[in-house]
Amino acid sequence: MSERTLRLTAQVGGGRLDRYLADTLPDLSRAQIQRLIDDGFITVNHVAVEKASLRLSGGEDIVVRVPPPAPAQAAAEAIALNVVYEDGDVIVIDKPAGMVVHPSAGHPGGTLVNAVLAHAPDLEGVGDEVRPGIVHRLDKDTSGLIVVAKNDRAHRHLQAQFKDRAARKMYLALVIGHPPTPTGRIEAPLGRDPKNRQRMAVITDSRANARDAVTEYRTRETFRLFTLLEAEPKTGRTHQIRVHFAFLGCPLAGDAVYATRASVGVKAPGLARQFLHAARLTLQLPSGPIRTFESALPDDLHEVLTQLR
Repeated sequence: MSERTLRLTAQVGGGRLDRYLADTLPDLSRAQIQRLIDDGFITVNHVAVEKASLRLSGGEDIVVRVPPPAPAQAAAEAIALNVVYEDGDVIVIDKPAGMVVHPSAGHPGGTLVNAVLAHAPDLEGVGDEVRPGIVHRLDKDTSGLIVVAKNDRAHRHLQAQFKDRAARKMYLALVIGHPPTPTGRIEAPLGRDPKNRQRMAVITDSRANARDAVTEYRTRETFRLFTLLEAEPKTGRTHQIRVHFAFLGCPLAGDAVYATRASVGVKAPGLARQFLHAARLTLQLPSGPIRTFESALPDDLHEVLTQLR
């Protein structure tokens, strides 16, 4: 099935975008509309929408692109997982680079969700049929720690922690260049890049749909052309760390999507992906205790640092 493109003109103002679309396009559920917004497939007046709650004034040009459907339900696949911790409520997994977290139109199988369903069949249907158990995400080429809920109670418990910023994540990131200060806090709202819906961007126009985003960092090691940083995102926006450091003028080494003009051509030795690793995760388990989990730097990234040293 091919992609569909639907063009609408809002007839009445005052209502929410998701409600208007659900009423106008009855073949799309509110959950489907939210996923289309999350993936940048809905624009209003040629700008990708960030919030389903956007209030319409009337007369807006709305374009909805509907990609071919993902599988209605993720299937279990016997794929090896590096399980760091597991109990009756959660699984903490050390995800390798190159693995997509959940099925989508472009990745119907071979994902972390497919692997987890084979590991824990009872996970099926927890939270979302296509993304069962998923509370937060990692990019395909980002390695490191991710937690998956094994039941609905745990799913709600973990969702609340991430929403309230109680869960803490620390990433190791090698950036090109040197930040203006050894430690710092980046506060810059993020939204879909109006010129390219596949990218995120820092949005400074107060009229645009952008969400607050905060990243704190500190320098761990400095090289002639690079800096190894510990980055702690205080919010969980798509591509947040990658966009924030590019905005700072220090894009991630190996990140072709957010490379700056000055960084093009600056290559870290032996690096075949973006240098970003989810190294530490602190959260309260549904059973009560607060736990911190750690993941060592993978061999490919460790070798890059060895060569830089």
